[in-house]
Amino acid sequence: MNHKLSALFAALSVSLLLPLSAAQAGDPQRGQELSQSCAACHQADGNSVNPEWPKLAGQHPKYTVKQLQDYKSERRENSLMLGQVANLDEQDMRDLAAYYAEQEITTETADEEVVERGERIYRGGIPSQNVAACIACHGPNGNGNPEAMFPAVAGQHAQYSADQMRYFRSGDRANDNGRMMRNIARNMSDADIEAVSQYMAGLQPND
Repeated sequence: MNHKLSALFAALSVSLLLPLSAAQAGDPQRGQELSQSCAACHQADGNSVNPEWPKLAGQHPKYTVKQLQDYKSERRENSLMLGQVANLDEQDMRDLAAYYAEQEITTETADEEVVERGERIYRGGIPSQNVAACIACHGPNGNGNPEAMFPAVAGQHAQYSADQMRYFRSGDRANDNGRMMRNIARNMSDADIEAVSQYMAGLQPND
């Protein structure tokens, strides 16, 4: 009897896990359909042309899902995005993230006047100001770390990256795990932020 119960329990466990596993993965085809309402700001392929709005193309799915969740819970405050995510469920978010992850990000050209300073900060930090090197989390080529949910930053609009760092510095954005970005950005000057943002914009993803 115990053997039969064990077998039944195992079978039920498998049957319950199968749909759960399927739900964990995003469907990029469905995500493309859902993305139509996002295209006005982010373009059809996730490469926004407005430097104030982020490029979503090529971003890690887990990171994109987290940001959508944070907008919906208002952990990350943005009135425009709050309206956009209001009717999205968890699977919608995964599907959108899967679609954008498959798109190729367009590249940017860094400002040559500040890129050398930006590279020093990105690769070595600013020890005298207790600013950690960006490379530790975002990688040598700005590809990020998908498992740790550190975003890809290569090719991102410099203005958007700079805006986000300033928001972290002021505390207007506070959805970073362990206050990591807030602790780093609070010790950076505007010139530091502009320089490293320009450098990241000029990085070539997946090199």
